[in-house]
Amino acid sequence: MISSILVANRGEIACRVFRTCRELGIATVAVHSDADADALHVREADTAVRLPGAAPSDTYLRGDLVVKAALAAGADAIHPGYGFLSENAGFARAVLDAGLVWIGPPPEAIEAMASKTRAKELMGVEPLGEVTEADLPVLVKAAAGGGGRGMRVVRELASLDGELAAARAEAASAFGDGEVFVEPYLAAGRHVEVQIMADAHGTVWPLGTRDCSLQRRHQKVVEEAPAPGLAPELVADLHAQAVRAARVTDYRGAGTVEFLVADGRAHFLEMNTRLQVEHPVTEAVFGIDLVALQIRIAEGHALAEDPPAAHGHAVEARLYAEDPAAGWAPQTGTLHRLDVPGDVRLDTGYTAGDTIGVHYDAMLAKAVAHAPTRAEAVRKLAGALERAAVHGPVTNRDLLVRSLRHPEFTAARMDTGFYDRHAATLTAPAPDPHAPLAAALADAHGRSRFGLGLGGWRNLRSQPHLKRYRTEPDGTEHEVRYEHTRQGPAADGVSVVSVTAGRVVLEADGVRHTYTVARYGGRVHVTTPRGDTALTPLPLLPEPAAHRAPGSLLAPMPGTVVRVAEGVTEGAPVTAGQPLVWLEAMKMEHRICAPASGTLTALHAVPGRQVEVGALLAVVQEGEPS
Repeated sequence: MISSILVANRGEIACRVFRTCRELGIATVAVHSDADADALHVREADTAVRLPGAAPSDTYLRGDLVVKAALAAGADAIHPGYGFLSENAGFARAVLDAGLVWIGPPPEAIEAMASKTRAKELMGVEPLGEVTEADLPVLVKAAAGGGGRGMRVVRELASLDGELAAARAEAASAFGDGEVFVEPYLAAGRHVEVQIMADAHGTVWPLGTRDCSLQRRHQKVVEEAPAPGLAPELVADLHAQAVRAARVTDYRGAGTVEFLVADGRAHFLEMNTRLQVEHPVTEAVFGIDLVALQIRIAEGHALAEDPPAAHGHAVEARLYAEDPAAGWAPQTGTLHRLDVPGDVRLDTGYTAGDTIGVHYDAMLAKAVAHAPTRAEAVRKLAGALERAAVHGPVTNRDLLVRSLRHPEFTAARMDTGFYDRHAATLTAPAPDPHAPLAAALADAHGRSRFGLGLGGWRNLRSQPHLKRYRTEPDGTEHEVRYEHTRQGPAADGVSVVSVTAGRVVLEADGVRHTYTVARYGGRVHVTTPRGDTALTPLPLLPEPAAHRAPGSLLAPMPGTVVRVAEGVTEGAPVTAGQPLVWLEAMKMEHRICAPASGTLTALHAVPGRQVEVGALLAVVQEGEPS
């Protein structure tokens, strides 16, 4: 039997595997980069081994170092998690060659299915040959790995070569394998998948279906089980294809077979030879622990003849540190608080006080709700996220709540183009009109307690006080006026019921609203049952704006310059929308494009250089080149 497991991963999936290990009485070993030295998965493990460096290519993608770490720590098995080396057959063989137990499918199965090109051949899907105008649009995909990395939609033939190069670079950075391929792009299909579990004794379980159609940048955002509204014969076909994929590769362990469902037909996409991020929805519906089953199968145990019965519906939402209104730009900084109330499962790799850095994925947590019906599960999850306290960097929390309540989603009419159609409305600012007043009153009360002025709550009427705030991340500025009276603080149109430094109760139009106020350095978070508002206090007199030359291209997030457009030098002519610089942040590439046609008058970006948010990368002078 397995007695100690090293998880060759980080973040929430490492914590997730450790949780099952503790329940089974199995010792745990973490590996960590220098950037993750104090990460939650390291703190939760029984022992930990350092992988020197910070970049994935120097740490979590170094299979040789991971195997050495397992041997040094006395582990007798390795669980790969997902991402990184989880679909690397060479790593699986290295684990087995070292005399360790590999908690995953056989290396031969990984080779057959982890490469999406070979998987399509095994499943009888003809590859797309030379791309012509008639084939457009097409999708460039990484042959290894997943999570939306190395994927590009190509709508113009002239941009194909550039997108192929970008996809290869991103795939190589994320998975250590730069192989990519091209397939037809279907914009209006549903992303449906089947979870399978197979043992070494000939049993294969198809564990229902999952719908993962809500995606941004080809990365899943909301997933649910079972996939709603599928005809019984279509479900039977999906299950049959998934079982066939397992049997043709002599598969063992957990895997996921993915399809694009369009016009009532299932089109095979790929098989992921690992556990999926969205596995909790299947666990909730079937009442099972997929990680525990992986471990039992690795120990040689047999599955029951039939899988357990499914009950109810489960929905999962991925909470990302990103700004959906700014092109999904990843965010960094300190997570001060993460609290999701109610009967909701929360899988996370962070706790209060942890730092969200630039080196890895932007996902903070997964929130999962299970209920007897889909409508009840969706309502439960939306309500829990709306009431959540997520204090720190900007997140997609508000987008998730609006997505779950969107009529297209509640009616199960969504497809993979959902965010392309609705992102603008789903990310429109909707600030609480009284949140700045609550922040100002709480601040005044706190200052009066500690003798910091602003008058306190005096018995004499005072002159009106003025405070200014900026809502984050949309940048809307607010002026708040209030005064102290014999009856306490007062503001126009709002009755102030009570005030403390951390809690304010206001009454507007006969309805009372309670605000919880928390301060973290230069940021204030005002939380209500209807959501959270992040505010930055501003000086009473606006400060002069920092001067930047017109056409300055600034880094939208901290990251690493991975490359500069070929042939682009200072003095070169550029056209509007032309990609000039590529930044890598949180395992995704971000293009910095020319804002207008003109001349590149300055180029400060250097490949390999780390840059902070707001760093000057280049300057484009608009107009005809001289």
